[in-house]
Amino acid sequence: MQHDHYFGPATQQKKVARQLYERIFDLPLVCPHGHVDPRLFADPDATFGSPTELFITPDHYILRMLYSQGISMEELGILRLDGGNVQTDQRAIWRLFCANFHLFRGTPSGIWLAHELSEVFGLNEKPCTANADRLYDAISEKLAQPEFTPRALFKRFNIEVLSTTDAATDTLEHHQAIRASGWDGRILPTFRPDALVNLDTPGWRANIDQLSAVSGIDVVDFTSYTRALEQRREYFKSMGATATDHAALTPATAELSPTETEEIFQRALHGETTCNDTARFTAHMLIEMARMSIEDGLVMQLHSGALRNHNRMIFERFGPDKGADIPLQAEYTRNLLPLLNKFGNDSRLTLIVFSLDETSYSRELAPLAGHYPALKLGPPWWFHDSPNGMARYFDQIMETAGIYNTVGFNDDTRAFCSIPIRHDLWRRVSANWVAGLVVRHLIDMDDAHEMMFELSVGLARRAYRL
Repeated sequence: MQHDHYFGPATQQKKVARQLYERIFDLPLVCPHGHVDPRLFADPDATFGSPTELFITPDHYILRMLYSQGISMEELGILRLDGGNVQTDQRAIWRLFCANFHLFRGTPSGIWLAHELSEVFGLNEKPCTANADRLYDAISEKLAQPEFTPRALFKRFNIEVLSTTDAATDTLEHHQAIRASGWDGRILPTFRPDALVNLDTPGWRANIDQLSAVSGIDVVDFTSYTRALEQRREYFKSMGATATDHAALTPATAELSPTETEEIFQRALHGETTCNDTARFTAHMLIEMARMSIEDGLVMQLHSGALRNHNRMIFERFGPDKGADIPLQAEYTRNLLPLLNKFGNDSRLTLIVFSLDETSYSRELAPLAGHYPALKLGPPWWFHDSPNGMARYFDQIMETAGIYNTVGFNDDTRAFCSIPIRHDLWRRVSANWVAGLVVRHLIDMDDAHEMMFELSVGLARRAYRL
């Protein structure tokens, strides 16, 4: 345990931060939102594959940094949608990564990568051209051992619960396999209906046909559409889900009339949707999803403010999630007003809002969460999941909202081996912030220790009903 990593330089504050951290550093990891593939845990003998497949291929943070320096996706082995030629030599891709490891200096990715190599694999060398092959062989050797299977590392990382993110039409076969295997690791699905709700999703009509097939409800109008969604939510709940997740370009909400809703839905079924239709339908469906959450008890998460697939060439050639999503300025006070006026006072609803627009923290989000019983704030997300991003979050959110209107931390990652360091970073930054309150005599040490427990595990457990 490195006592002083990420603590501030002030001696008195650092001493208190260390005392706070020592009480909570080994608490279990509660991971209520993320994107780890459940297939990793369905087969007890599953492996992570090669070092390249573990560290590079699934991590859009790494892809975007390397691409920004002129390294092509083809060189990184990312499959082209048209079947065009890409690098298939896993070792060659790893060498390229190691030769450019210096690009991650001072970034969160650099922190995560160094920790994974050191703490997970026992390798304390910085990757570079000279040691690339040696590191590749050392990691490969360990990945072949039983102690480095996904299930074994799940236990080693002390993960209490891990939620995946799954399409609303997913049959959850891998979650079924986990259950059937008798393994006691707690892996939960999360209901994500974006591909059915956002009318501009490529293949939306085919997705509706799939919804009909998996729900057993012929989706021909808005009524049958909502019934099918409700059926899928119930199925996810039966498989252990406690939450839903919704991605929207903006946090706009609006309650449409039944007539307008049906007209838009029919235009969508016939491929005649307009941009205005798409925006209004998504805004209406966020209110519908809040209604469903009140009825079935699933926690509702809203991630908005990212313009997905900003780089058209990358999207058309390689598909989504390749590091080309860019944040947008967001407005919450007016956009969430219709939803909060309808359901914000109902404590049966838990709506967790995540933002990529830090300018909204103290101006809008903290005051909203500090008033409405239904609204909670998610942790620093995506581009702000970093030491500085977390510090800004604490400084701008907590004074108005208080910690109990936030939900602790979730790692929101595809890179499984980065989960421990992401949580450890949050706990250390939390300790540093709480210690600052102590040395300024805003709270005493009893309060500080309780706040650290809540920020580490308590808030997440309660908010996500785990």
